[in-house]
Amino acid sequence: MRYTINRTAALTAPDADWDRPQWQTAETLAITHFPWADSGHRPRVQVRVLYDERALGLIFRVEDRYVRAVAERFQDGVCTDSCVEFFVAPITGSQAYFNFEVNCGGTMLLHRCPSPEERDQGRNTENVSDEDGATIQMATTLPKIVEPEIAEPTTWAVEYHVPFALFAKYFGSQTPTPGCEWLGNFYKCGDQTSHPHWGSWAPVDTPRPNFHQPNFYKPLIFA
Repeated sequence: MRYTINRTAALTAPDADWDRPQWQTAETLAITHFPWADSGHRPRVQVRVLYDERALGLIFRVEDRYVRAVAERFQDGVCTDSCVEFFVAPITGSQAYFNFEVNCGGTMLLHRCPSPEERDQGRNTENVSDEDGATIQMATTLPKIVEPEIAEPTTWAVEYHVPFALFAKYFGSQTPTPGCEWLGNFYKCGDQTSHPHWGSWAPVDTPRPNFHQPNFYKPLIFA
């Protein structure tokens, strides 16, 4: 299992439009693994990723129900809302990673999570600063707050662009070039919606829902 990240000349400013011509040049992956006991809700989730010389761009499209968003500040706990997530390790030979967690209203939580070796050396999880978080461009099709929950079938999308400078600051990573390989996984959750659920792109073999599992990350290849 692997995903190829295609290059584009220049990412257009995010607008959360899944049908934008630029996104038609990206491969589409699906979040289809729901291994844990939950409410039985199975949203249809698709993801596309592109990059240019400056940034990594992602768009998620979710055919959902029981949609909710109450977290509204950067670094709020968004996983309890209707949420999509992207965990990525950008350094060859290291399991240190970013966990991009975004609810349907566009609120993000973002930490730098240490590798086991770094943790043994005393390095802890780091919150990305508000200043650095503000460098990430974000767009969504839903308002920032979705409350009460929308029980009817609802399709929503979020798009965000992450400057490679942010990866460089927190990991010392180089801007990827064709052939470069990162590792990662993509997720969907809604811990405190009326119908909790936990899904992933690459299978995660744990007894309970836990997305912080870099051993199960799969290759992301820059084309």
